Amino acid sequence: MSNSTVIRKLRNAYSTATTFVVEVLNNRQTNLNLGLAIVTALSIATSQAANAAAIRAGFDGNTLAPNDDESTGAVNIGFTTNFFGLNFNQLFVNNNGNVTFDNSLSTFTPFDLTSTGRQIIAPFFADVDTRSTGSVTYNSGTVDGRNAFGVNWANVGYFPSSTDKTNNFQLVLIDRSDTGAGNFDFEFNYDQIQWETGGASGGINGLGGSSARAGYSNGTGAPGTFFELTGSAINGAFLDGGFNSLIVNRLNSNVDGRYVFSTRNGIVMNPQSVPESSSILGVLAVAAFGGSSLLKRKQQPKPLVKA
Repeated sequence: MSNSTVIRKLRNAYSTATTFVVEVLNNRQTNLNLGLAIVTALSIATSQAANAAAIRAGFDGNTLAPNDDESTGAVNIGFTTNFFGLNFNQLFVNNNGNVTFDNSLSTFTPFDLTSTGRQIIAPFFADVDTRSTGSVTYNSGTVDGRNAFGVNWANVGYFPSSTDKTNNFQLVLIDRSDTGAGNFDFEFNYDQIQWETGGASGGINGLGGSSARAGYSNGTGAPGTFFELTGSAINGAFLDGGFNSLIVNRLNSNVDGRYVFSTRNGIVMNPQSVPESSSILGVLAVAAFGGSSLLKRKQQPKPLVKA
């Protein structure tokens, strides 16, 4: 084959490849958005039954009255918890998606749990508003025959009194003194996460701004005494269908939407920063959302101001 023939074939191949690449690029967003919609719908649909199982029944004997940013007084847990060397048998249930051991907490814009001075466990730290929809209930109970204490944030809205999107999540503390004094497990359980931010935290219609955080801290800042789930403070991450969707993933559990932490001798045992994906659809949803420009919000909303 002559040199001129080789050059001609190379040019033809280059031209064909270039045309193909341009066509793919021109259709990339359409294909991505279509694939994103299909994968997300399938992922959410196949997870719904499992997510419902993540929320444990009960723990609804007491109700925090409809409010914005309020808390209970000190509530008996029903057993002793050793949380990083400090023993607690009471806690405060806070409307904004968390419990604290040191005092009540009215803060509505989530702060960094890895640097806070508060003793806190937060399944979904954000600006919950129950004045128009949802409820916060709590009580003692049992899990697998063990004493437990749970808090339900059931179908709660966001500030200011918004009802267009609701979240359903739960915190359960489980006595494990059978393994040692003060030992306990705690669970973050999720059924539905449609909003991530209140209007006074930079959100628009429950989205964007200073997004929710999930994790815990003993308030000292010492290494190993704090943790946040991957996706904390990232717009869109925790939402149903998000790239760190709380209802699709799981941690130390075989139930979608359940994240289990074991505390032994005062230390939370080896939490993982990246939750386990529960299915191939979950993986695909993560990949799809990771590539989508829909979640790259660049808006700078003017936050509402609470009176």
